[in-house]
Amino acid sequence: MESNLEEIWSKIRLLMMSHPWHGIPIGKQSPAIVTTYVEIVPTDTVKYEIEKHSGFLKVDRPQKYSNVCPTPYGFIPQTLCAANVADFCMKKTGRTNIIGDGDPLDICVVTEKPLNHSRILLQAIPIGGLRMIDNNEADDKIIAVMKNDAIFSEWRDIGDCSESFIERLKHYFLTYKDAPGSQGKGCEIERVYGRDEAYEVINAASKDYLAKYEDLNNLLNREDIL
Repeated sequence: MESNLEEIWSKIRLLMMSHPWHGIPIGKQSPAIVTTYVEIVPTDTVKYEIEKHSGFLKVDRPQKYSNVCPTPYGFIPQTLCAANVADFCMKKTGRTNIIGDGDPLDICVVTEKPLNHSRILLQAIPIGGLRMIDNNEADDKIIAVMKNDAIFSEWRDIGDCSESFIERLKHYFLTYKDAPGSQGKGCEIERVYGRDEAYEVINAASKDYLAKYEDLNNLLNREDIL
């Protein structure tokens, strides 16, 4: 009976695509190396994001203006910005009434070679992040380099990035929802932080995910159905 179950399950998995958020592991070397699901690339003129229930990419909105994301951008699977991420943000800023945004943890990945399309997985090495607060919601943006990148794999910490690159990232996230000349509504980047702090944010987001989806995680890791 057990062998039949394993055979049936292995065949079912051949017919199913893993949910990008829930069905793909963050990686055994997290937070030093994390799996990344890419939602948009710099050539996209439409902003896509994951539809949480189905796992498909959906159109969030057209990029109405000239602002484009400087890097491939997506999220780290099996993470969630909730209580632990919010608590860490409040601890670091001294603020109160911050909550998590309820989404997987965002990540920007620097690469030498352009990626032509989204909906792909890659391995990324976190080197820092942006502490973004959007209307009292913790909305961190992890900054990483693609594993084995020929040029940028030499970047080990946020201090290795040029100031102009960081400013481009900050400009994008502070303005990508706004019309030209308008003022951002409640959105700010409180701090640019380094690798060690990025690790703490990733670990907090992993804890938040496990707190909400513990039963799902236990099911995915059952040895008798793998």
